[in-house]
Amino acid sequence: MSRDILTLIQSNMGTFSKGQKLIGRFILENYDKAAFMTAAKLGQTVRISESTVVRFAAELGFDGYPAMQRALQEMIRSKLTTVQRIEVSNDRLGDHDLLEKVVQSDIEKIRTSLEELSREEFSAIVEAIVKAKHIYILGVRSAAALSDFLAFYFNLIFDNVRQVHTTLASEMFEQMLRVGEGDVVIGISFPRYSTRTVRAMEFARDQGATVVALTDSAMSPLYDTANLRLLAKSDMASFVDSLVAPLSILNALIAAVGRKKAAEVTATFERLENIWDEYQVYEKVEYDGK
Repeated sequence: MSRDILTLIQSNMGTFSKGQKLIGRFILENYDKAAFMTAAKLGQTVRISESTVVRFAAELGFDGYPAMQRALQEMIRSKLTTVQRIEVSNDRLGDHDLLEKVVQSDIEKIRTSLEELSREEFSAIVEAIVKAKHIYILGVRSAAALSDFLAFYFNLIFDNVRQVHTTLASEMFEQMLRVGEGDVVIGISFPRYSTRTVRAMEFARDQGATVVALTDSAMSPLYDTANLRLLAKSDMASFVDSLVAPLSILNALIAAVGRKKAAEVTATFERLENIWDEYQVYEKVEYDGK
């Protein structure tokens, strides 16, 4: 459903039943909390039945409450301030085992991302990267860790990788000045989305490069800018950005590209092993067999 769910609720308030109006008003006034409530919890909060909440979602045109909840989460994720994220995460985590809650949430993100990822688009991205004249990798703030990871391994496979290192929007354009047709630009951004990354990707697209987005949903500003997309869930279990699913997808991307460039990868690591041995980069551990 492409329309903003808050606008959808507002425009339908006149047709709702009394119970549905209670739900609608609560969501409009507390969307940051409602997005992460179960149907039962939402019903309990506004003092109506869970079945009324489910019918409310159907009234809006959703297949069920989980579909409405996902739409609400995607709509608001980029709007949450850090303070709101802390409040929401505290409500979600409650008094539960924090370690288990966060780890289980990350496991679910990987599972959901795998189920929803387009295999055809993934293969197209691999082919574009392998054939690229130059590969630009861009990610700022928490996404910089993902950019570093991808650039580290791609630099072992290719000699045409350019990681965009910058804290200023102007520097991004300086480092991408010569981007053009035949190049691939991989932009990484998750809520709250970086305007710098979005603008740089728009520039790359306008110059004729193939733009690949690693982001969280079709509502991301990177989605429409990109030619190809890798979607990975990053829903928070706390105020901390979860990078588990995006990192797992990057692992798969590196492995797939490495397989396409198997001969080059083997030659690179054979040379590296010789260099490491010659310059005693790593300590050798002797085992006595016991």
